[in-house]
Amino acid sequence: MNMRKLQRIVTRNTFLVSLALMIIVVTINYTLQSNLFELRVLSNTMRTLLPLIILAVGQSIVIIGGGIDLSVGTMVSMLVALLVTLITPESTGAETALAILLACGVGMLAGALNGFAVAYLRLQPIVTTYASSFIFSGIALLLLPRPGGSIPRDLMRFYRSTPGGIPLSFYVIGVLILFWVVLRSTRYAQYLYATGSNSEAAYATGVSVQLVRFTTYVWSGLFTALAAIALALSTGSGQANIGDDMTLDSIVAVVLGGTALRGGQGGIVGAIIGVIILRVIRNIIFFADVPTWSQTLVNALIILAALAAPGLIGLARRAVRKWA
Repeated sequence: MNMRKLQRIVTRNTFLVSLALMIIVVTINYTLQSNLFELRVLSNTMRTLLPLIILAVGQSIVIIGGGIDLSVGTMVSMLVALLVTLITPESTGAETALAILLACGVGMLAGALNGFAVAYLRLQPIVTTYASSFIFSGIALLLLPRPGGSIPRDLMRFYRSTPGGIPLSFYVIGVLILFWVVLRSTRYAQYLYATGSNSEAAYATGVSVQLVRFTTYVWSGLFTALAAIALALSTGSGQANIGDDMTLDSIVAVVLGGTALRGGQGGIVGAIIGVIILRVIRNIIFFADVPTWSQTLVNALIILAALAAPGLIGLARRAVRKWA
């Protein structure tokens, strides 16, 4: 296999580098935590990771389309507050299903508001979603001024189940990957990558750039709602700021997974791997007695590296051409 062909493979499957990194950090973690792959430990780990995995999937779609969503964390908090307010231990199956559907609808509506402001009002995604995050945070505090709520134990047991000896979270991840495989085969995915790569060129070829960007935020709202459902089932209760810290983690995971912040490149498989890498790094920090503040430093360095990478690569290429 020549270098040009290898480069094409890596470019098309940006998660391969992240996969190699995941194998390395998991190996290091295993040397520090010998019970890492025991069913109980693996199930608990993946159950706590699933909300962030789902959230990162939605974030990756927005970033591929050339945007970014800084409101997903507070949106999770708002939707968890809504769920634990509507669902009680006495709720019937129909009432629970209605609450879940309502949360998905509210999430999509919140995403649509972000998408409308970004795509049609042409506001900057960072400013728009940062501003809307305060709206969602305020609604969460209004719905749940004090920590509380109680999700039915049957739902929590289902979320913690291991059908066929496999944690439920693995089935959910499989469905997410299947969703992406199907989506990648559609014309919409071509429009999505074209919009994120070069919106002006995409518009010139007949792509409805505004509509594509709008729908990325609707997708983000839907996956944020699904992440909130998973988080509510995991914790059994809620509080007004329960998901606020998930925003930065979702962006870092997407970047770790090989999705470029400039858009037009990447996929959700890399985002899933990125979430796992983040968790494993935290495990290593914990078991190696490394100061916990270093995790924040690692997150910041990853974001800086992602922002600087295109410029550094271009600088290196110009230097090579100059001295060649």
